[in-house]
Amino acid sequence: MWRLKIAEGDKNSPYMFTTNNFVGRQIWEFDPNAGSPEELAEVEEARQDFYKNRHNVKPAGDLLWRLQFLREKNFKQRIPQVKVKDGEAITYETATTAMKRAAHYFSAIQASDGHWPAENAGPMYFLPPFVFCLYITGHLNTVFTVEHRREILRYLYNHQHEDGGWGVHVEAPSSMFGTVFSYLCMRLLGLGPNDGENNACARARKWIRDHGGVTYIPSWGKNWLSILGIFEWSGTNPMPPEFWILPSFVPLHPSKMWCYCRLVYMPVSYLYGKRFVGPITPLIQQLREELHTQPYNEINWRKVRHLCAKEDLYYPHPFVQELLWDTLYLASEPLLTRWPLNKLIRQKALKETMKFIHYEDHNSRYITIGCVEKPLCMLACWVEDPNGIAFKKHLNRIADYIWLGEDGMKVQTFGSQTWDTALGLQALMACNIADEVESVLGKGHDYLKKAQIRDNPVGDYKGNFRHFSKGAWTFSDQDHGWQVSDCTAEGLKCVLQLSLMPPEIVGEKMEPERLYDAVNFLLSLQDEKTGGLAVWERAGASLLLEWLNPVEFLEDLIVEHTYVECTASAIEAFMLFKKLYPHHRKKEIENFIVKAVQYIEDEQTADGSWYGNWGICFIYGTCFALGGLQVAGKTYNNCLAIRRAVDFLLNAQSDDGGWGESYKSCPNKIYTPLEGKRSTVVHTALAVLSLISAGQADRDPTPIHRGVKLLINSQLENGDFPQQEIMGVFMRNCMLHYAEYRNIFPLRALAEYRKRVPLPN
Repeated sequence: MWRLKIAEGDKNSPYMFTTNNFVGRQIWEFDPNAGSPEELAEVEEARQDFYKNRHNVKPAGDLLWRLQFLREKNFKQRIPQVKVKDGEAITYETATTAMKRAAHYFSAIQASDGHWPAENAGPMYFLPPFVFCLYITGHLNTVFTVEHRREILRYLYNHQHEDGGWGVHVEAPSSMFGTVFSYLCMRLLGLGPNDGENNACARARKWIRDHGGVTYIPSWGKNWLSILGIFEWSGTNPMPPEFWILPSFVPLHPSKMWCYCRLVYMPVSYLYGKRFVGPITPLIQQLREELHTQPYNEINWRKVRHLCAKEDLYYPHPFVQELLWDTLYLASEPLLTRWPLNKLIRQKALKETMKFIHYEDHNSRYITIGCVEKPLCMLACWVEDPNGIAFKKHLNRIADYIWLGEDGMKVQTFGSQTWDTALGLQALMACNIADEVESVLGKGHDYLKKAQIRDNPVGDYKGNFRHFSKGAWTFSDQDHGWQVSDCTAEGLKCVLQLSLMPPEIVGEKMEPERLYDAVNFLLSLQDEKTGGLAVWERAGASLLLEWLNPVEFLEDLIVEHTYVECTASAIEAFMLFKKLYPHHRKKEIENFIVKAVQYIEDEQTADGSWYGNWGICFIYGTCFALGGLQVAGKTYNNCLAIRRAVDFLLNAQSDDGGWGESYKSCPNKIYTPLEGKRSTVVHTALAVLSLISAGQADRDPTPIHRGVKLLINSQLENGDFPQQEIMGVFMRNCMLHYAEYRNIFPLRALAEYRKRVPLPN
């Protein structure tokens, strides 16, 4: 039986190290002797329920670890369930009962180190590259055991569409990228060309060939297929390693790139520069025949470089970009790969590129910045030295990416431990029931204090294109090491709120110097021109560089941008900070808030909403924006932006009293309700919070009551809420599953409703 392990790691291993005793680490381990018959039956029931409903609800409910934690804590929901009948008013007692039921359930699924675990996955291209890398390096069987393979295949079967393909993410229609990667994953894990549940392999292969064959895969796919030997490097656009030794005055210098983009193309350029190809095994030769629509040796590789299936083409390459690729392909690469330039320049570039990779690996404890980058960096280290220490350290951190749900085994971003914990603690504090959850608040507070980044990246971090990180919080855990602005803002806000509570309940408050470090980090990321806040590093590079985005299915990933959600979170944190610490950088904080408020007002869309860059979508963005404006002193009466936002929300309310938004809002950039105007508990909670922030209860509380009625009536018997549509997004077109949102936002909405909306007794 699989079990989730918390804050564990081999402290004696020379290939693993940690900055805070592995706090926040979450890994799955299989114990063949674990699990009673009742426990095993419970897990199997969850799996079967997902399978039966897989075409209706695509994200998993993340039930396996929840079942484990609830058993370990012997949790039983002891507060009776409540329902609100048609025509019945919601009383204070009813709202309190629903809120406490949600709070007690949420408290029961807290991990032993104080954080809340959760799946943070959804894209279908996260897992396969780990399989590709381990196949090439010969470690596939040692890392992915029989039990791993069973669960990986379960995941692929569960998310295969009826047409035989897979999408870019679990809710997307079939795409070449998702289908080819999933097919390769099945074949490399040992399935034959006609094997798999419901004829999975044959159906997938038919989809690929019916849509033109594998030459139509997007550029990231072409890179991995070239590495595997199923494609030729001459069929890809150049990614020369010389990019990493360009002088700083060049417009597209690495220091101007968005960090995730930079750290994808760093190892790709190394592998491209080496023209590395894995072993051409009999299986690879079979895959060449299976996936191409013409004989491999007859393909004109130069002509396939710009091909991309229409199902994958969200961001077409502008003419200027294709001209650049053609110039590099036809002019520079023939020179750089021949004597003497291959000795004078290319070899130097390859060495410098690996230095950058090793620097990033070391500063993330060989976790790397994310799951797309991890297998690429790991493979680059193996190519440099198959027996080297760097590769062995990489192997030890694969487990950090693996996640298990009732739908099977997947790879996640790295985790949302700190983000979920900061939001969850704020929801619990809003309930005003500290006496019932004091141990939960204390453990969560301890986690946040241990998760804050205490130092900057080692060595010359500026020379390695890094921003300072001291005082920030990450999205995941401290070992990850990558600073994030909204996680820092929510973390700061959370520890400040906890500092107002008795230390005998929540522990000693954080030292002022550490709070100042967080403030300094947030101030450093405000864009001077717009007033908006970036996420990881300073924005400011020319947005024209986005014309060079080579990824056909994502948008806005070349340079760092500013975001409404991050800006609003920072406003809320600073408003509380300056109240408690009025003298620290007072003028700079006040200027920050003024500019940030103006930025939020400027970013409002024509329909009164705000685009959500990290959640779906306009309802999510609007909730954060209104929260920031409200704490900064803006009201319905003195702010046109708030009045327009309220109109948007009221017009978007569904007949059942809730709200529900389709993920299609994100790529289309137009508010799109769910089919049939269905509602979700998360969107309903976000809308309720928005309306409460905008003072709707003082004008007409009816829309709020209707939304809360849906939340109360949706609550499950144990205090949980149902898993519905996916709720997260990144880079406009790829969705991400935040499994804790169905608990955090409804809990927060019920708490704020009970506290701020007048209710009858």
